Amino acid sequence: MCWANTDNFDESEFVIVGIPDESQSHALRKGTEEAPFKIRQISNMRDSYERDGKISLGRPLQGTEKKVHDIGNVSRDKIDEIYGKIFASSKIPISIGGDHSITSQIINSMGKTHEKISLVYFDAHPDFVSSTTNYYGSVITDILSDIEIKSSIQIGIRTPEQEELDNIKKYSLQVITPSDIAEHGIKQIANIISNRLGDNVYISFDMDCIDPAYAPGVSVPVPIGLNSTDAIYLLQKIAERGIIGMDIMEVCPSFDIKDRTSHLASRIISEVLYSSGESNLV
Repeated sequence: MCWANTDNFDESEFVIVGIPDESQSHALRKGTEEAPFKIRQISNMRDSYERDGKISLGRPLQGTEKKVHDIGNVSRDKIDEIYGKIFASSKIPISIGGDHSITSQIINSMGKTHEKISLVYFDAHPDFVSSTTNYYGSVITDILSDIEIKSSIQIGIRTPEQEELDNIKKYSLQVITPSDIAEHGIKQIANIISNRLGDNVYISFDMDCIDPAYAPGVSVPVPIGLNSTDAIYLLQKIAERGIIGMDIMEVCPSFDIKDRTSHLASRIISEVLYSSGESNLV
């Protein structure tokens, strides 16, 4: 990926990991397994420029460059091994899926070595089904033992099933909808999020949290979503506090329009990398 600037794992602060797997998706749209390759490809095509034989990146306007190592792609059955190495080295993973169920495996792996996680979950869907588990719609159920609900939050939710609404109420999980952002304004929402979060902040970002007008290439698009500027602003503010990891899931390149969604995913990764403060790992 163009944001990777070191081949040395040991000297890196952040590690990019591709997980090209959609084996636990029930979506009618297929192709999220193509996302790690496509996002990397587009990052090099559209976020980097060659002049006089030298490569120059189109960097975020604010923030500082971090040491980033791209470890390549790993299979789902290697998650525990690879992430164990990353966490043991006190590095911060930026993961590219793949379907959203991958998040549950990453967080379950983190739970073996970390205190409970403050989860920031960007998604159009709560993924809080509990009648069926171990798939992309039961992520929150599958990680309940590894997250601190009272310091976690969901952002962008707009199409919950009744079972999910019941679980949200049962566990007192805070949810911010696109309508909440329209009503209260993005700065107040950012403050609400900051006041909610504790230590060990992990961001999981399903690209369908963004309105399909900005991100059409996702596996389950839902109208009335976040705009890309608001999403970036919230990510910047969260990253400034310090994070222990992030994933970006459900980009579906085969349904994209002129690689618009893959390019936005690349820019999201860059903004988080450049905005990130010290990890708040406990």
